[in-house]
Amino acid sequence: MIKLYDGGVYLVNGTEIVEANQDAAAVLAAKTGSSPSREEAAKNTIAYSILKEHNTSGNMEKLKIKFDKLTSHDITFVGIIQTARASGLEKFPIPYVLTNCHNSLCAVGGTINEDDHMFGLSCAKKYGGVYVPPHQAVIHQFAREMLAGGGKMILGSDSHTRYGALGTMAMGEGGPELVKQLLSQTYDINMPGVIGVYLTGSPAKGVGPQDVALAIIGAVFGNGYVNNKVMEFVGPGVESLSADFRIGVDVMTTETTCLSSIWKTDDIIKEFYEIHGRSEDYKELQPKAVAYYDGMVYVDLSEIKPMIAMPFHPSNTYTIEELNENLMDILDDVEKRAKVSLDGAVDFTLKDKVRNGRLYVDQGIIAGCAGGGFENICDAADILKGKFIGNDEFTLSVYPASTPIYMELAKNGKLADLIQSGAVVKTAFCGPCFGAGDTPANNGFSIRHSTRNFPNREGSKLQSGQIASVALMDARSIAATAANKGYLTAATEVDADFTKPKYFFDRAIYENRVFDSKGVADPSVEIKMGPNIKDWPAMCELPEHMILKVVSEIHDPVTTTDELIPSGETSSYRSNPLGLAEFTLSRKDPAYVGLAKEVQKAQKAIQAGDCPAEALPELKPVFQAIHTVYPDVDKTNVGVGSTIFAVKPGDGSAREQAASCQKVLGGWANIANSYATKRYRSNLINWGMLPFLIDEGELPFSNKDYLFLPDIRRAVEEKASQVKAYVVKDGAMKEFTLRLGEMTDDERQIILDGCLINYNRVK
Repeated sequence: MIKLYDGGVYLVNGTEIVEANQDAAAVLAAKTGSSPSREEAAKNTIAYSILKEHNTSGNMEKLKIKFDKLTSHDITFVGIIQTARASGLEKFPIPYVLTNCHNSLCAVGGTINEDDHMFGLSCAKKYGGVYVPPHQAVIHQFAREMLAGGGKMILGSDSHTRYGALGTMAMGEGGPELVKQLLSQTYDINMPGVIGVYLTGSPAKGVGPQDVALAIIGAVFGNGYVNNKVMEFVGPGVESLSADFRIGVDVMTTETTCLSSIWKTDDIIKEFYEIHGRSEDYKELQPKAVAYYDGMVYVDLSEIKPMIAMPFHPSNTYTIEELNENLMDILDDVEKRAKVSLDGAVDFTLKDKVRNGRLYVDQGIIAGCAGGGFENICDAADILKGKFIGNDEFTLSVYPASTPIYMELAKNGKLADLIQSGAVVKTAFCGPCFGAGDTPANNGFSIRHSTRNFPNREGSKLQSGQIASVALMDARSIAATAANKGYLTAATEVDADFTKPKYFFDRAIYENRVFDSKGVADPSVEIKMGPNIKDWPAMCELPEHMILKVVSEIHDPVTTTDELIPSGETSSYRSNPLGLAEFTLSRKDPAYVGLAKEVQKAQKAIQAGDCPAEALPELKPVFQAIHTVYPDVDKTNVGVGSTIFAVKPGDGSAREQAASCQKVLGGWANIANSYATKRYRSNLINWGMLPFLIDEGELPFSNKDYLFLPDIRRAVEEKASQVKAYVVKDGAMKEFTLRLGEMTDDERQIILDGCLINYNRVK
């Protein structure tokens, strides 16, 4: 079904794979009449050509990218614009679209969600942007319909910013990276590796894009095969897939932890742009005659079967057939994984969902940027036509990804088929993807064509003893399960007539409702600031020396951004840095906030010119031990803050708040064996936090220990790769080493200045 090549490969004429071994030169010469070096052939990928066109550094090893367009939603755009305003923003220099698809339900926190929307509309007017009102479209569907373009690059403050199927290289990053673009700065990265994804064959009837995506995620996530690389989709199998199918696979590449994605384009994608009235934005993209890839994922589409990702990660994959045949064994394995994911906070089992040897599901959801596409919903409606989901616990909700899609479903009759089956069809909203809508009952089990199934992404609260869980599936198998009244069923088990109606896009829906400044700023507009919208608190520059207290120690194999800062109802407070910070690590380590605040008292005393050990008496023996080796350390040259240790933090969302909330509470660093994503590490740096690395193995410190970092400022200034540190405990100093990893000059200066806001003020 899926094969991963052990090393690099050459792709010849877009169809033939040649492994990059000692015989490769002779094979290439025989096939093409030439044998380019790996370095030359690596320049022949689609990804290289797009990156080169957008690179401003003149050095393709050290990229400084300027994007064509930006996009954000209402969990992130307030903080981004507030940061940019504090840094001197006068107008949006490139098109910037503000969608309102996350905090769309204005029932949590009083008026604050709608206050954020009004802030966004007033900023679109003042700075020259585009504002998409709530329920019109989810962020990524609007971008597909209205922003994407062949050979272009888009940066979004949402991790699922992926438009590669349309020929657009898109990346999801934390808010500060968008701030840099708004201030005409650059996105600085080393040239990423490029991994080919070679598609051959065509999917069986009933197999959908989520099935293909989950099969790929299951093959590459655990081994880091595509981590922080670009996935480039090639091969003859691409032509067998519709535009919607490709989009559905593409959006899920985020869950592989890749940096971005790009696909070769053809007449099917050309037709997509024509349907949306933007034929001028199509560009044919193909790898050149001989292209070198750092690895290759070989996918035979004809062998893909309906898939399911069991709780609590998209990589926990099985075929539905395999699950049904080995039900109790797999449920045993899910329980073992749950003990790690849930830290034993609640008892978890799905065995009580087994009825007469079959797995019963409580809820089905087809939603968002992954599931809410036209073709997914039409195929689901065809499976459900003339059937009824039943009147027991099982429910089915469908969220078309945009109002134009909703309108077309109404016109072609699919909406009626869904409603007649017992499904509820709702407006464009991302809530089910992050725990802000359709939360099941306690112990509920939900199957969803959405993007993630991390703990709490369905809305449950472990700290309150509430637990539900999500499995990811394709819309077709969700519909088959619904037609079977909640008993898990693969779409290949039902005989459906897939009618494949043609899609007609009504652009007037957006023209009549979306505010588009056409890039014209109006400085006279007054920004509407709701009472919950707060400025960022002042942040200090990096001191000469640093004392850190470890206030959380997490040994899970991977720590998600949802665990660092919960999603769901907390999203309503994301325009209030201090208010949101109260939720930091609340579902993973409830003691964190109190411990971090206690340590922060010492830094506040330093800023006031007072003695930190008076504000925090437990520092007195720490200073005494430090003075035995460094007698000159005092309140004039030291900073005091907190840090956390996690094995591999940062998988999942691009939300900058996973880092900024720690900073607001006095955090100065993270210590990790590795970082799950580039975007989380970038968030740490942009908020002035040191992204330390430590080798795997026994830690030299424990939770609540104090660490001393002498001359840390000088180490950053002098570009040191290793930093001397001490564990200060029981009156003694025990030395160990931390690593900083590679950073650009600008990133080092951001840390020295204390955060990106300070950096831009200094500039």
